[in-house]
Amino acid sequence: MKSELTNGTSSSNKVLLVEGCRLPVRKRNTEDWIEGEIVAKRKRGDGTSEYYIHYIDYNKRLDEWVDDHQLDIKKVKMPNNKNSSRSVSPTSATLYKVNRKRKIEDCSGSNGYGSSHSAPTSDTDDTATSGSTPTSNVPLCPPSTGSLSQPGSYDGLTRIKNIQQIEMGKARMVPWYFSPYPQELCHLPVIYICEFCLKYLKSKNCLARHRMKCKLFHPPGNEIYRKHNISVFEIDGRKNKSYAQNLCLIAKLFLDHKTLYYDTDPFLFYVMTEFDQHGLHMVGYFSKEKESSEDYNVACILTLPCHQKKGYGRLLIEFSYLLSQVEGKLGSPEKPLSDLGLLSYRSYWSNAVLEGLIQFMDEPAPEKPPSLTIMELCDRLCMKKEDVISTLQHLSLIHYYKGQYVICLNNEILEQHRKSMSRKKVRIDGKFLRWQPKDWSKRGKW
Repeated sequence: MKSELTNGTSSSNKVLLVEGCRLPVRKRNTEDWIEGEIVAKRKRGDGTSEYYIHYIDYNKRLDEWVDDHQLDIKKVKMPNNKNSSRSVSPTSATLYKVNRKRKIEDCSGSNGYGSSHSAPTSDTDDTATSGSTPTSNVPLCPPSTGSLSQPGSYDGLTRIKNIQQIEMGKARMVPWYFSPYPQELCHLPVIYICEFCLKYLKSKNCLARHRMKCKLFHPPGNEIYRKHNISVFEIDGRKNKSYAQNLCLIAKLFLDHKTLYYDTDPFLFYVMTEFDQHGLHMVGYFSKEKESSEDYNVACILTLPCHQKKGYGRLLIEFSYLLSQVEGKLGSPEKPLSDLGLLSYRSYWSNAVLEGLIQFMDEPAPEKPPSLTIMELCDRLCMKKEDVISTLQHLSLIHYYKGQYVICLNNEILEQHRKSMSRKKVRIDGKFLRWQPKDWSKRGKW
C-alpha cells in the first residue's frame, strides 16, 4: 500500500508515503500538530486519499482518518524494523492462530468470551495456519476463535475502527475501538441497538418494528440487588447466550486491551441498570468467570460512555468486592487494566484502604500503638495483597522504620479522604443484596 503526496507544484517535492511512516499530523478540529504513524490508507471516490493515523504515545481511541492536507510531509520519517509499530492494512493482513490463555475449555477472555459460536459474519475461512502462505481471499472480519486484541494478533483488522456511531436508547455514542459486528453494518453511519435485549439493527424503522415485538424492559436473568433506582442483574452466559454475545460486541467498542470471544458459557455477567418510567436501562456491567483459578472477581468491566463520570464505575467495582465478601474470598480484577480502568480501580482502592484504616483506628485496641498486618487489612477489605501493597505505596503511607514497616497517616490525607467520600452520595448497600454463591465445580459444564 503506497501513495504519493505532492507538496507544491514541483515534481521534485513528491514524497512517497508507506504504512509505518511517522510525521506530524494536525488533529481534526484542532490546531495541534502531533507525531502520528500511518496505519492504513484508502481512496475516496474523487481520487483523493485519506490516512488512518495512530498518534504516538496516545491511546488508540484517539486514532482517526485524516486528509492529506493534515500531514506535514516535510518532516516524514520512513519506517524501519526497529521503531515502526504494526501498520498492516486490513486488505493485506495475514492471520495466524493464537494460543488461548485459559485452562477452562481453552476459553479465555477478560472481555469474555470464547468461540464455539460462529462470528457474526465470515464468508471465508477465518484463519491461516502459522507459517502458511497468505491467501488473497482475506476475511472481512476476524475469526471467531482466539484473540482479537492481544499484541501481535490480527492487528491489521483490529487497529482500525469499523463502526462510526451507535445509538442506544436516548444516547448516541462514537466507538473507540474495533468490534466484529457483521460486515454489512460497518458501512452504515449509525447502528441502532435495542437498549433492553441489545440486538443490533440497521435503521430506526427496524428498531421501531423490533420494539413492537421485544417484550423486555430490563436485562434477562435474576435481579439480585435493588436500592432506589439502581438495580443489578445476574446473567448466565450459557442461559442467555444471545444477550451475552451482544453485550460483548458493545463492550469491545470501548475496550481494547482485553480479548473477545463468542463462547460466553464460562462467564457470569452483572449488568447495572437505572430505572425510569420506560424501564431499566443499562449503565454498565462487569463479567466474571464461573470458575477462576486465581480468584479474579472481575474479568471485564465497562461503564457506557454516556453514563461515565456519574459514579457508576465505582459502584460496579464496589459491587464486585461485595460479591467477593459474600463468597469469603479475596478478589482482584484481571490484569492488565486499561488506562481508564486503572484510574477507577486506583481511586476505589485508595478510598477503601483509607476507610479500612480509619475504621481500625476507631476500634478499641488492646495494645498501643495498634498493630495491623497487611493480611488482616486484606481480609477486612476482601482485596488481594498485591493490590493493598501497591495502594499503600501509591499513597506513600508505608515506610520502613526501625527494622519494620509502618503505616503513617497524616491529617492532610485524612481530610482529603473525607472530602472525597462526602462527594460519593450513592454507595452499594449489602443489606439489599439477594444472592447466594454457587459452587460451579459441582455443576458439571455449568
